[in-house]
Amino acid sequence: MRHATVLGALLLLAAGTAHAADPVAGERAFAVCRSCHAIGPGAQNGIGPAQNGLVGRKAGTYPGYAYSAANRASGLTWDEATLRDYIRDPKGVVPGTKMMFAGLKDDRRIADLIAFLALFDAQGNRAAP
Repeated sequence: MRHATVLGALLLLAAGTAHAADPVAGERAFAVCRSCHAIGPGAQNGIGPAQNGLVGRKAGTYPGYAYSAANRASGLTWDEATLRDYIRDPKGVVPGTKMMFAGLKDDRRIADLIAFLALFDAQGNRAAP
């Protein structure tokens, strides 16, 4: 039920635009993340941590992943606003992060990506969009 509530909030969030976040488009946006991150049933840590249960999780806490000291010590929780800022500029939000991604700059793609990520619980189960 928590994911339905989060998804509903994301649909209203729309990253400050009139666009309702679209998790289907977010899945396409996640394509740039797949070289380092996995999500869904059986997702494993890779170059980056698995993304299951990301929305609402404390930064630097996914089991079995060797996070940077900067990420572990950031004190962040991956809520929608924090994720939006981080996806836009990872090194600006967490200086010293190991994440090499330069960031997405398009608010619509960011909102869509967060809506997609919010579909997955900590076990990788996917809620219906």
